[in-house]
Amino acid sequence: MTFELRSDLPQRRSLRLALGSFASAIPTRLTGDRLFGVKVGLVWTGLFVILIVGFVQFGLDGGAIAERLPFMLGIRLTPSGMIQGAAMTLFVTASAVGFAGMLGLVTAMGRMSSNPFFFGLATFYGSLFRGTPLLIQVLLIYLALPQIGIILGPLTSGILALSLNYGAYNAEIVRSGVRSVPAGQWEAAMSLGLPRWRIAWKVIAPQALRFIIPPAGAQVVSMLKDSALVSLMGVWELNFLAQSYGRSTYKYMEMLTTAAAIYWMMSIILEFCQAKLERRFGRGYPGARANAHRS
Repeated sequence: MTFELRSDLPQRRSLRLALGSFASAIPTRLTGDRLFGVKVGLVWTGLFVILIVGFVQFGLDGGAIAERLPFMLGIRLTPSGMIQGAAMTLFVTASAVGFAGMLGLVTAMGRMSSNPFFFGLATFYGSLFRGTPLLIQVLLIYLALPQIGIILGPLTSGILALSLNYGAYNAEIVRSGVRSVPAGQWEAAMSLGLPRWRIAWKVIAPQALRFIIPPAGAQVVSMLKDSALVSLMGVWELNFLAQSYGRSTYKYMEMLTTAAAIYWMMSIILEFCQAKLERRFGRGYPGARANAHRS
C-alpha cells in the first residue's frame, strides 16, 4: 500500500505543476495586454501634450473659440431652423455612407457577375468615379445637371456626389471581402440544400465582413473629412462655418483649429466603433481578435 502511494506522488506533482503553470500564465497574459494599453496611453498623452504646447505658441483667442463653438458643434440651429456645423457634417456623412454602401454592394455583384452587360456597367461606373477627382464630381453634379433640366439642391448634390464616388470604392472592398471566403464554404452550403440568399446572408457575409470592415471603416473616416467639399455649394457644415467665422472675425487660426479638433474627435469615435465591429466579427479568429483589441 505504501509502495502504491509513493509511486503516485510523481504523477500528482506533475499534475500540480502543470495546473500551476497554466494558472500563472493567464494573469501574466492579461497583465501584458494591460501593460501594452498603458504604454500606448502614455505615448498618446505625451504626443497630445506636445501638440497642445505647440498650438499654445500661436496665441489663440480662447474667447473667440468659446463664442463660436456651440454653432460649430451644431448645438445652435441656423436662423432658418436647420442644423449646422458638426451636426450637418454627420448628417451628410451618414446619408452618403448609407447610399454608398448600397451602391457598393450592387456594383460588387455586377463585378462578380457572368453577365457581360452587368459586368460592363459595373466596371464602367467604377472606372469613371474612381478615375476622376471628387471635387470635379461635386461641381459637375451641382452645376452641370441643371443644364439638362435636373435641378438639385446643394445638400442633395453633395450627398449624391459623395455616394457615387465612395460607392465605386466600396464595390472593390465588398468584392475583395467576398472573394476572400474560400469557395469550399459556398459549395458545402450548397450541398446542404440551402437557398442562395441564405448562403450569402448566413455563410458568406459573416466571414467576408471580417475583411470588409477595416477598409470600409477607413472609407467612412475619409468621407467624414471629404464632406467638407459640400461647403463649396454653401451648405452650412463644419468647414463652411470655420471659414465664414474666420473671414468675419479675422480669427482664421482659431476657427480652423477648432474645426480640425472637432473633425479629429468625430474620427476617433468612428475608429472606436470600427474596432468594436472588428472584435465582434473576429471572435472566431484569435489572431484577428487580438489585432482588433490593440487597434
